[in-house]
Amino acid sequence: MDTRYNPADIEQKWQKQWVESGLDKTIKDSNKPKFYTLGMFPYPSGNLHMGHVRNYTITDVIARLKRMQGYRVLHPMGWDAFGLPAENAAIKNNVPPSKWTYQNIEQMRGQLKRLGLFIDWDNEVATCSPDYYKWTQWIFLQFFQAGLAYQKEAAVNWDPVDQTVLANEQVDSEGRGFRSGAKVERKLLRQWFFKITDYAEELLKDLDKLPGWPEQVKTMQANWIGKSTGAYLEFPIVGMDEKIGVYTTRPDTVYGVSYVVLAPEHPLTEKVTTSEQKAAVEAFVKDVGNQSELERTAEDKPKKGIPTGGKVINPFTGEEVPIWIADYVLYEYGTGAVMGVPAHDVRDFKFAREKDLPIKFVVKPVDNDAETQKAYTESGVLVNSGEFDGMDSIKAKQAIVEHAEKQGFGKARVQYRLRDWLISRQRYWGAPIPIIHCPDCGAVPVPEKDLPIELPENVEFSGKGGSPLAQLESFVNVPCPSCGTPAKRETDTMDTFVDSSWYYLRYTDAKNENQVFAKDKVNDWMPVNQYVGGIEHAILHLLYSRFFTKVLRDRGLLNFDEPFQHLLTQGMVQGLTYMNPNKDGKSKWIPSNLVNSADPKDPDTGEPLQQVYTTMSKSKGNGVAPEDVIAKYGVDTARMFVLFKAPPEKDLEWDEADVEGQFRFLNRVWRLVTDFINNPQSSKKSKEANPKSKIEKDLRRAIHTAIKEVSEDVDSDYQFNTAISELMKLSNALNDAKCKDSPVYAEGVRTLVLMLAPFAPHIAEELWHLMGNDNSVHTANWSKHEPEALIADEITLVIQINGKKRGDLQVPAQLDKAGLEKYARESEAAQRHIENKTIKKVIVVPGKLVNFVVV
Repeated sequence: MDTRYNPADIEQKWQKQWVESGLDKTIKDSNKPKFYTLGMFPYPSGNLHMGHVRNYTITDVIARLKRMQGYRVLHPMGWDAFGLPAENAAIKNNVPPSKWTYQNIEQMRGQLKRLGLFIDWDNEVATCSPDYYKWTQWIFLQFFQAGLAYQKEAAVNWDPVDQTVLANEQVDSEGRGFRSGAKVERKLLRQWFFKITDYAEELLKDLDKLPGWPEQVKTMQANWIGKSTGAYLEFPIVGMDEKIGVYTTRPDTVYGVSYVVLAPEHPLTEKVTTSEQKAAVEAFVKDVGNQSELERTAEDKPKKGIPTGGKVINPFTGEEVPIWIADYVLYEYGTGAVMGVPAHDVRDFKFAREKDLPIKFVVKPVDNDAETQKAYTESGVLVNSGEFDGMDSIKAKQAIVEHAEKQGFGKARVQYRLRDWLISRQRYWGAPIPIIHCPDCGAVPVPEKDLPIELPENVEFSGKGGSPLAQLESFVNVPCPSCGTPAKRETDTMDTFVDSSWYYLRYTDAKNENQVFAKDKVNDWMPVNQYVGGIEHAILHLLYSRFFTKVLRDRGLLNFDEPFQHLLTQGMVQGLTYMNPNKDGKSKWIPSNLVNSADPKDPDTGEPLQQVYTTMSKSKGNGVAPEDVIAKYGVDTARMFVLFKAPPEKDLEWDEADVEGQFRFLNRVWRLVTDFINNPQSSKKSKEANPKSKIEKDLRRAIHTAIKEVSEDVDSDYQFNTAISELMKLSNALNDAKCKDSPVYAEGVRTLVLMLAPFAPHIAEELWHLMGNDNSVHTANWSKHEPEALIADEITLVIQINGKKRGDLQVPAQLDKAGLEKYARESEAAQRHIENKTIKKVIVVPGKLVNFVVV
């Protein structure tokens, strides 16, 4: 037996045997309770990073643990494989996106297998495979049939370099595309949408059904949905029959309206603009059209606006107020118009001051009549508000809405910030939208028998604009499925968020060629018991997945409301780098390999540098390649480090010294177990453990304390760092034990190896078999603590005389107060100091001390 720990030999050996024995296959025994654990699937970029290692190690530990606890476990893997990077690679390298993607998948699959993850690869999916996106298209048709998929003209973020629509989240704070860096333009295009707003209230309400989600994530989703209660009010346009509708949460301030603002792209903008203002308005609209939504709504940027020359009538006062257009009002939000009440809104107050617009206070604090030099945004008492003067502003909201309803120019309304989901993308590498546009029949769904609409491979990637699909006549020109008239196929593809909004369902029946999934299988495995992924997906991916689940439930395909019971948002892996903060406010990052860590200075300027932990990236030179760590220390050490360094929800700072620390710990475990095996005097039969001596009883208490603590740490909040700490304590207790020939010691060694298995599966498997076991440690039953083993026979009691310690005393643990006092009185430590003195009082603190007050 090799007394040295050699991770490379052990890991390759057991990974091969696990595959050959089918250890990682999903257990189908329906008599066992199910547990579905899932990490968010990766984009196949070609290389794993330490963030991947952390994410999938977390789910792997959970999967292994649950299997040992008697569950049938589903722990699958797949690839979020559509998207713009593959298309850009095709343009740059003249390589088909499919070839580039599948090469990356093959490479990353091999890297994941090198980690020894407990994954059933029979359930693997790739969103770019026709046998997957066939069902993405089928699901689109379900939405279309339910009236939840529709087309409309919409102002979108248009990247002029990548020639595609970008979501708001794909545009940076300076209004540039997240990949191309080009200045994003606003453009009107006919786009496909999913009607997620139909489910806004249920998506908000059902957050209460998710006690296993972090409160931060639920709050982020609630804010994104953005429910508010207010009023819809109509302002008649002077000289026209039309009205401008606004939504407000402060109808109590309507008497203070001094202007109304339209979004520049609002259809009424052109109509209300006077001839004198036409040129200025057109120039302003064009300028605003070149700004992204983020630029227009950024809090730290000045708000721009100009008057149109038009006016509306405030229906409450009969006064005429001007109509303006401003960049901060967006047509897609609310009604595309807002009422300006500068006295009671911070943004309106600043805008009115800059534009010299009237400021009329209509709500005052209860105890103060003076008007202020800033907006008053709190509740109070109405003034300058006609018949509502003197009314409490909270009550006035309802009274004013009721008045508007009676007069026919307003009504109460509940509104949501959430907008319908724009899914159209003008690119090739995505799931084609299964619609054919007929001049007679309109938008016609592709018959289900004709799915999938496969992506043609004879396309050219010029990078000069638009989807290559639109240039391919053989793809575009098709007969109408309904009437046979020459028609045009839809050339937009779906947003990749569509693919990732249902993949967790497909895993339950991944190879089904005839159905999206079988109802009995999906309803058996779902919902996912534990989902793990980054906080960056807290809103869109998770919200869209919840939306999909509810729609498919309403289509009769599912019998549950929510897809993910518990959510763990793991922190980032951060590496040490160096930063030189420049005077212009921008930081210069210096790769670690260019800096002398003993005296960190900028190699170009000689200026002192700051040491900073930040998310690992190539650009900052602080990335650590998983394969380098594995080659030096082994997979199990890498796993132990990412699990031990920080709780899973916190950021993890990479430190090679801590990696080496975990390697040393595994070496100590190896020596401890192999010494035990090689000791001819040791008892190998741990089941016969029946402690007789105090030494044995103390060791067994340490063993079962470790079982209890580790089990609680991994079962409740997945606090793997503290669980590993408990394993270290048990290892130390075994190393220090004076009864290494005892069956109790054998029980401790077996327990240590068994509980190490989910965290460091390879070394645990090797040691388990060296100990003479025929079965895999990963199919063994998880240890359960024995409560009676935790009870100490004796406890240490402090003896005090007049509050000063005079000695320690071992006493039976079961004694009550009277028994403790009697036992202490008779002890040598007490007798020696009490002799010839009078005891005035005895203070007993059970489990801690007995204090004799003497004179």
